[in-house]
Amino acid sequence: MTEIDAAIAFILNGHQQFMAHLSLDCAILGYHDQQVKILLIRYNGHQQWGLPGGPIRHEEPISVAANRIAEETTGISGLFLQQFHTFGDSPYRVHHRTVQDLERLIQPDALGIKIKKDNWLLGRQITIGYYALVDYQQVSVRTNLFVEEYRWWDIDQVPELLFDHNDMVTKALQTVRLHLYHQPIGANLLPPKFTLPEIHFLYESLLAKSLDRRNFPKKLFALGLLNKLDERRFIGPHRSPYLYEFNKANYEKALEEGIVLVI
Repeated sequence: MTEIDAAIAFILNGHQQFMAHLSLDCAILGYHDQQVKILLIRYNGHQQWGLPGGPIRHEEPISVAANRIAEETTGISGLFLQQFHTFGDSPYRVHHRTVQDLERLIQPDALGIKIKKDNWLLGRQITIGYYALVDYQQVSVRTNLFVEEYRWWDIDQVPELLFDHNDMVTKALQTVRLHLYHQPIGANLLPPKFTLPEIHFLYESLLAKSLDRRNFPKKLFALGLLNKLDERRFIGPHRSPYLYEFNKANYEKALEEGIVLVI
């Protein structure tokens, strides 16, 4: 089956495999050059950007669907994923997706099909939001018949997005910032070995606030989250800071049981 044949089958008969009116969107966050970034895609034939996402299979647990969609988007398996909100109250979702909305996204003329008003992709759409934290350099996005291109955007430069996706990005960031106080999720955005300034800048970028350079690492050490290594990173003359890593056992325990980080 060709890619076009698969796309046509999905549009016309996808309801046999996927749930109608329920989808999942992922806010995929990375960190690069001391800047939090978000991965956005642009659908073929559409000017606005949006979050990657997709439908949920009939017999598929939601968490499995989230992992599948995130892996299909990034090329990375086993990502750190957290559900953060269900979206169904915005005017876009209350007033339903129209034939014109769908035609702009999938360009049916190019596929040789006509969208009918009772198509399973039309009508009111409820979306479950997940956020994922990824290693920026490991992501490899594959475009397809529906997705024309992708791009990493600085989180403070996100443009006007499709539908209610700006609301999704805002809610995802609010949730990440709340979770930072109760889970050590920063390991998913840093290399295995890092300096104290690097983790300090990461938390400042995620929280969008300044943190005390001396007290912040002390609190991480008090929680048993960091190990100091005997290795240094040579930066320049008289600049060879020590490297650190997350304490794996304490990190996994903190993810499972939670922490209270006062910063």
